[in-house]
Amino acid sequence: MKAFRIRSGAGIGTLALSESPSAALAPGQVRVKVRAVSLNFRDLMIADGSYLADSENPVIPGSDAVGEIVEVGPAASRWRVGDRVATSFFPFWHHGVATPHNTRDALGAVADGVLAEEIVISEDSVFAVPEHLDDAQAATLSCAGVTAWNALFVEARLQPGQSVLLLGTGGVSIWGLQLAKAAGLETIITSSSDDKLERAKALGASATINYRTHPQWQDEVRKLSGGRGVDAVLEVGGKGTLQRSIDAAAMNGTIAIIGGVSGFAGEFNPISLITGAKRLSGIFVGSRGMGEDLSRFVGVNKIVPVVDRVFDFEQTPAAYEYLKSGAHFGKVVIRVAR
Repeated sequence: MKAFRIRSGAGIGTLALSESPSAALAPGQVRVKVRAVSLNFRDLMIADGSYLADSENPVIPGSDAVGEIVEVGPAASRWRVGDRVATSFFPFWHHGVATPHNTRDALGAVADGVLAEEIVISEDSVFAVPEHLDDAQAATLSCAGVTAWNALFVEARLQPGQSVLLLGTGGVSIWGLQLAKAAGLETIITSSSDDKLERAKALGASATINYRTHPQWQDEVRKLSGGRGVDAVLEVGGKGTLQRSIDAAAMNGTIAIIGGVSGFAGEFNPISLITGAKRLSGIFVGSRGMGEDLSRFVGVNKIVPVVDRVFDFEQTPAAYEYLKSGAHFGKVVIRVAR
């Protein structure tokens, strides 16, 4: 079984392909032949050492895989050989709220992940994917899709007719745009690229803002919303955008804190939260149950996730570099098997 490995902080250039024997199945486990793996900004953070990883040992990176079950272990009954499944980001968080216990050992950080020809995993740590998606598209469900779902419909509890601001055109934001559009939400999206904003319009964005042209983009959000602001913001920018996201939110709005592309430090004015009765909500991906809800919604609405580019397995370092460049619109995927 071939797999890539990396040590936290060692850099993209140290991604190394290794080979090891296939693991035996314990009771309740399944063997999944990996067909595609989707990369996340988190994978870059692990490579540069800025993610919450505390292991010195090289690990198999990646959390988001889709594949085919090729073997079912003793006492495993949820799946059959031939079923197509996606991995759950947190193998032990199945339902309910996040706890320190059920969010331990997230795939691809301290525990081995999915950037391999096959994985052995608990039958409770995968979920079925919609039939209309190809492998590359289905591989984007686990982290970016579930994160957007959690932010929009679990934490912000948005309803048709409400509004959301999406920052940038990376994986979570484009997933958020597609889900929001299908759910009947008003959507505003930002980018520094007019070309990317045109693509966002084609996906159904209600309005767009070029944040280079409008550096005070929170004011543009308020103009576009009739002075009210939006009901939710999917905040992925970090220290460079947080206060603006708070200012762009309507009274009683939710700012879903998802990532920190510009870093996680920075200050904000608590008065802007208090006087607006606004809520900051940390989004730590989501549970397997959220993945199942997302998968059903995607299947019913025939949503097709946006995949920017697919790299072959041997091109994994190049895929990382392309993600790091920020040139992508949607998700970057690695094809492991055909």
